[in-house]
Amino acid sequence: MAYDEGLAQRIRDLLAGETGVVEKRMFGGLAFLVGGHMAVAATGDEGVMVHVDEGLAAELAQREGLEPMVMRGRPMREWVHSEGAAADDEDLLAELVRLGVERARAQPPKT
Repeated sequence: MAYDEGLAQRIRDLLAGETGVVEKRMFGGLAFLVGGHMAVAATGDEGVMVHVDEGLAAELAQREGLEPMVMRGRPMREWVHSEGAAADDEDLLAELVRLGVERARAQPPKT
């Protein structure tokens, strides 16, 4: 399923002040990489996928509208997914993008 271009643009807007952002089509969506690390992605059905530390992922997954990311039946412990909630809530989307960028920046840059 294709990602929502409007949602992707809103993510772009939130990332506008960041350096080293690269967009890449992945997993049927549009991923935003920071320093070579995937930070956040627009997925199908207005979904958002974000990469955070494992402990934070478990905490975030307890919030309404967020869930652990599961890919091919396998839980992804450092990923959280929102199916529409982040698309509907500007504050939540901004928080998820910020957290994904923080996680990506905490890693050594890929060359």
